[in-house]
Amino acid sequence: MAARKKQSSKIFILDTNVLLHDHKCLYNFEDNDVILPIVVLEELDKFKKGNDQINFQAREFVRIMDKLSGEKLFSDGVSLGVDKGRLFIATGKPFPQILEESFSDRTPDHRILAIALHVAEKFKTRSVILISKDINLRMKAKSLGLKAEDYETDKVKNIEILHKGVETHENFDASIIDQLYQKGTVPRESFPMDEEATPANQYFVLRNSSQSVLAWYDPFSNSVRRVEKHGAYGIEPRNAEQAFSLNALLNPEIRLVSLTGKAGTGKTLLALAAALQQHKMYKQILLARPIVPLSNRDLGFLPGDVNEKIGPYMLPLFDNLAVIKNRFSGQSRELAAIEEMQKREELIITPLAYIRGRSLSDVYFIVDEAQNLTPHEVKTIITRAGEGTKMIFTGDIHQIDSPYLDMQSNGLAYLTDKMKGQDLFAHVNLIKGERSYLAELASDLL
Repeated sequence: MAARKKQSSKIFILDTNVLLHDHKCLYNFEDNDVILPIVVLEELDKFKKGNDQINFQAREFVRIMDKLSGEKLFSDGVSLGVDKGRLFIATGKPFPQILEESFSDRTPDHRILAIALHVAEKFKTRSVILISKDINLRMKAKSLGLKAEDYETDKVKNIEILHKGVETHENFDASIIDQLYQKGTVPRESFPMDEEATPANQYFVLRNSSQSVLAWYDPFSNSVRRVEKHGAYGIEPRNAEQAFSLNALLNPEIRLVSLTGKAGTGKTLLALAAALQQHKMYKQILLARPIVPLSNRDLGFLPGDVNEKIGPYMLPLFDNLAVIKNRFSGQSRELAAIEEMQKREELIITPLAYIRGRSLSDVYFIVDEAQNLTPHEVKTIITRAGEGTKMIFTGDIHQIDSPYLDMQSNGLAYLTDKMKGQDLFAHVNLIKGERSYLAELASDLL
């Protein structure tokens, strides 16, 4: 690496999972230098083939590398742009004694550590930092005296203040509650709220000693309106959060909704019921979820053909549909409509990867388990929304199956944080489980 770089700048060494998380990551390190260990490129090569988002990330990163290099040599460093640092590729280095004594095998992770140790030793006056989304690798690096950090771009800075979507006000002005019941609406200027701190489509539980009301701030009419407990396709709201959720799901002016909450709060069931209630407004209802295999092993390890492999992961979605079907008798119009929609492929339940690349127009699109998506994946999905499409993202940011995502870096939290305040967006965090007392107890205690 060229020694002419200013001594105050840092050197970042990237792990493979960072590139697979964000193919544009090279441009997010300001004017600091970036090093890619050669083993990272070897690992990246394994991910280029396939139709999953991770394969797309690998291919896009390789294209960026090819464009950056041109006729230049990575050994001399390649500029990452104006006011940016330089990119280097580091070839393999001999294992130092501390690494030989600490780890018996020469895995890709340990080869990355060998390069990081070499760079840190060579550039003692500069801060050398290993960037990885692998917690275990970061711990190993720190045990060897290396600085190591997570990839922070797109992370929600403070998960504790993440938008909840619902405010509860006690001892509230009785005259305003009366007006909401009598007229159904209150002008924003007559409602005691901080205009800057209150986002569009904020929901309220307003109480005093004698009465209570559910309401929401409607940015389109610039007023606070009463929320009525309307059901959808046989599913009735059982608590305030479910009523708020259905309000957002059934509102045609709100085109993007995120619902968070633990298992059993009704997120996916409500979204599907609302979709069925409005099926005549859309050409198709899509209910999808990402497939994250147990222990994150490839689906190829599982027995059977493709449908047999993915079947177990899709069962929870079919279970939600079964709950709705069971609300109706065998001869009901509603049940017949569901069966007809499935027959005509107007209602499709599918793995998320199977609809990648599609243009989504006039679709009611529900993405379940969205906490297992990266911010880039969520952005990619939303930017495919055509005219007349409504998108719903549901999940529990405390139950993440992907090994390289956490509460702050997952796509669902990122979406909720970044879209807060937009007129077309609403968010509700559901708290109360409605499956059974046993399920609620287990979710809270176990």
